[in-house]
Amino acid sequence: MKITNRFYSKQRIKERKNEKLRLTPLSIARTAGKLALTKKGYDIKILKLKNLTSVCDYFVIVSGDVDVHVKAIAETIDNGLLDLGVKPWHREGVRGGKWVLLDYVDVVVHIFQKSARDFYALEKFWGDAPVEIIN
Repeated sequence: MKITNRFYSKQRIKERKNEKLRLTPLSIARTAGKLALTKKGYDIKILKLKNLTSVCDYFVIVSGDVDVHVKAIAETIDNGLLDLGVKPWHREGVRGGKWVLLDYVDVVVHIFQKSARDFYALEKFWGDAPVEIIN
């Protein structure tokens, strides 16, 4: 019985901690950008799409050099946000490594190799979106 009570107590503390955090979409986007920096992601931009579309509020766009680098950035962002209680709704492209998409509903993170980023040109497509650069 004590084990169950301890488990419940730890679980309840964790739930309360997550309730207090209540991260906003902008703070999730900024956190994702800063996490990408820890794995040497570069050319990191946050596009504010809130007033332009109902798809999501923010795009975070990150570049990596090769597939292993892109995967490492994606894994770091995914794990870092999971530690804060933010779970992705969908992941795509992790196997290929040219373009990884992490969908957190209000925030969508795109991690590209340079060639894929140039080809899809999301910054040009959403050219009227306000941009925040993460350094």
